[in-house]
Amino acid sequence: MAKLFGFSIDDEKNKPKGVISPVPVNNEDGANYHLTSGFSGQYVDIEGVFRNEYDLVKKYREMSLHPECDSAIENVVNEAIVSDLNDSPVEIELSNLNASDGLKNIIREEFKYLKDLMDFDKKSHEIFKNWYVDGRLYYHKVIDLKNPSAGIQDIRYIDPLKIKFMRVEDKNNYNIGYSNIKDIKDSSTIREPNINEFFIYTPSTTTQKYGGSNIGVKIAKDSITYVTSGLIDRNKQLTLSYLHKAIKSLNQLRMIEDALVIYRLSRAPERRIFYIDVGNLPKVKAEQYLREVMNRYRNKLVYDANTGEMRDDKKFMSMMEDFWLPRREGGRGTEISTLPGGQNLGELQDVQYFQKKLFRSLNVPESRTASDGGFNLGRSSEILRDELMFTKYVGRLRKRFSNLFHDILKTQLILKNIVTPEDWEQMSDHIQYDYLYDNHFSELKDSELMTERINLLMAVQPYVGTYYSQDYVKRKILRQTDQEIIDQKKIIEKEINDGVYPDPQLVPPVDSDGNPMIDGQQMMGQVPNEPEVSGADKATSIDSKAAEI
Repeated sequence: MAKLFGFSIDDEKNKPKGVISPVPVNNEDGANYHLTSGFSGQYVDIEGVFRNEYDLVKKYREMSLHPECDSAIENVVNEAIVSDLNDSPVEIELSNLNASDGLKNIIREEFKYLKDLMDFDKKSHEIFKNWYVDGRLYYHKVIDLKNPSAGIQDIRYIDPLKIKFMRVEDKNNYNIGYSNIKDIKDSSTIREPNINEFFIYTPSTTTQKYGGSNIGVKIAKDSITYVTSGLIDRNKQLTLSYLHKAIKSLNQLRMIEDALVIYRLSRAPERRIFYIDVGNLPKVKAEQYLREVMNRYRNKLVYDANTGEMRDDKKFMSMMEDFWLPRREGGRGTEISTLPGGQNLGELQDVQYFQKKLFRSLNVPESRTASDGGFNLGRSSEILRDELMFTKYVGRLRKRFSNLFHDILKTQLILKNIVTPEDWEQMSDHIQYDYLYDNHFSELKDSELMTERINLLMAVQPYVGTYYSQDYVKRKILRQTDQEIIDQKKIIEKEINDGVYPDPQLVPPVDSDGNPMIDGQQMMGQVPNEPEVSGADKATSIDSKAAEI
């Protein structure tokens, strides 16, 4: 393969030896496998929805401009990306990472540096919206090839219409086309496919439009950050957007709205029908007579905005005006009747049905689109199930979108020799990203759950040590994790040693009313009885107290 533009992180030596499979790796990114024949095809859609990936992305962007689609997209984006004046929309979470504090601080600083390169705090809404609408997101990681250890110098956005991801399999190593069944049984003939992955960047969108995917600049895979929606059309091997299933619903809504407007314009007014008796006049004479009568009774004065004068346009007839029909001798005479207008012009049930269907296809709760419904900030029992499902849907979107930070952070840490590729494979699963929340429902839900747990803890407190252990209470009632139990134990011991509050082991427990309890027995506000003391001990005690005085 020819030398590619950009850089590559060589990790071939890190691949396990002896692991061979005739099945190529599938990253679920929608990239086709092509042979090195210099030709790559695209699926032709007979229905005319799209011909290639270029038309598909253009279709998604056209849909996003429709008012109903734009409203649904804004609901999703505003829920996923929260813009705050003080806090960043997303922060890196390293509490589960088993590493030193120094390494964690370095990773946090590098993550903040990368966010500043992308200007993510200011452009987070646009970045997430572009990814959600297009279904894919490309960024070029610019580095100094003479000094790679300096890390990423710039991160530049690439329009998906100008770039395409290619996965090419060398035909010399292509091992699936066996000649007979005996070759498959012989495991010695099976070898790992040689797959080359790269991007093709074309500055002109015209080339991509007509399927010229092999014309352009070939860029190495590691130089591009490629984040997809995770939705793949397995029949056509194309990456889809979250708007794809709304294509049909949006087309139906547009057609029903256009038909509704045409019907209202054509049937709204009441029109007159003039039946003119033409007797036995010939056809030409009858038409001339009809026009004379029409011009005699028909007057169409319009205002000319250019000249400011009134103009008579009676020579033009539109579909909104009266009808003039000739009638032969022998029938009824001249007659004028009225054609009534449409009777069901106020019916919008069909339009509302397709609107709800469109919002359902975009995974937005119908309660958010209802004009007569308000947002309820009550208890969790008053929250609709659709809102809970929508929250989980947004959580999945955030998880998928986080691959953008994951790939950029991986490149930065490896280039600057902060971690090795082997270390990153072990660390990557423990690096998470914490998104900012602003919906009051989550806060109310957390406070309500905490209140219920505290109430349950107070009810179980008399039975701790007899029927329940402290470990059981921490795990099952307070729902604390192992790390939280360890952290809280250390904090409590430190506060006791510092004298912030007394040791709870030396203080008898109390019930819900504040009365002390011993061995689970309530003392009804009484002080525990002192142990009995003999007479000699009492005298000794009195003498010692007198000596002290």
